[in-house]
Amino acid sequence: MSRRVFVHIGLPKTGTSYLQSVVWPQRDALRAHGLLVPGREKRDHLLSSMIVRDDPGVQRRGPGAGEAWDVVRREIAAHDGDALLSHEFLCAASAEQAERMVADLAPAEVHVIVTAREPLGIFTSSWQESLKNLGTTRLEDYGRTVSENPRDVWDWRSLDLGLVLDRWSPAVPDERLHLVVAPGAGLPREELWRRFAGVLGLDPDVVPHEAAFTNQTMGVVEAETLRRLNPHLGDFRGAYDRGRWIRTFLADERLVTRGGERYWPGDDQVADARERGARAVQRVRAASYDVVGEVDELLVPDELPPRRHPSSVTDAEVAEVAVSLVARLLEDVRQRSPRAGAGERGTTHAEEVSRIRRLARWARWRA
Repeated sequence: MSRRVFVHIGLPKTGTSYLQSVVWPQRDALRAHGLLVPGREKRDHLLSSMIVRDDPGVQRRGPGAGEAWDVVRREIAAHDGDALLSHEFLCAASAEQAERMVADLAPAEVHVIVTAREPLGIFTSSWQESLKNLGTTRLEDYGRTVSENPRDVWDWRSLDLGLVLDRWSPAVPDERLHLVVAPGAGLPREELWRRFAGVLGLDPDVVPHEAAFTNQTMGVVEAETLRRLNPHLGDFRGAYDRGRWIRTFLADERLVTRGGERYWPGDDQVADARERGARAVQRVRAASYDVVGEVDELLVPDELPPRRHPSSVTDAEVAEVAVSLVARLLEDVRQRSPRAGAGERGTTHAEEVSRIRRLARWARWRA
């Protein structure tokens, strides 16, 4: 049985994708240094988080998906060093589910790692992440409630550090709850890995970490364009299609790369995030968690630079981005199309052309 199991539960939008992109390609190297990253593949940590949170959707994730948590636990039981599980959706678990997960990993010594940043940044980034997953909610309507459902991850349930600590801190002693504060502006992103590795007891330089993946941000017009486009993407509802085509192909590779203006929510939502940050910091200061970084960096800054609100985006701005996007997608179709002949690739080509035509009609209608 593993001596210690580190369970990294998020929060979402705190550099979790970056940390996972350091860890997963270096599983063998990390194991050579005594750290097991269990699972058949990376998605086993996502599937395990769904099983822990009693999400019936795991059964729709393909053969073997429902076995992921058993696979992970068996590997941990057979390992005699430390182990690491990492998925940001775990933070949405109920207090009962958190306690059960810790019990499932016994007799290993379970440590919980929470990565955190100030809540206004998390809130704004999570709205954009919801758009990358086919969301259509306007920013002014986003995050107005706190869900009681552990399956709801794009909600203050998983974004509010104080609420997450309320549910997870009873599962382990304070000294085994590690709060890693994401580095602020002016510090390199690699500092997050250095802080994280320190909690694991690793020399951060035992694996490469400089070129790892990091999420990028769409501009305000690009985000609003995607929000308006999502209702027309009914053929992309599956998890693979959302991840491969909407999140990566469309958002990250074609809309993010345009750059664009940053944005804020409205004053009332800023005030709400500010209050949540203050309550979380008060809770942290009253406990004896292992805090890595400056607690005050979890507060929303008193002064914020001026930025647009998505409601200010005009139809003309959306049409400009949409037309440009159609032109870019047409270039993609040409590059992917066979020069001659039919067959399987021809069928794929026809499907892509059909989708481009639908996008073009929508762009003309918006213009």
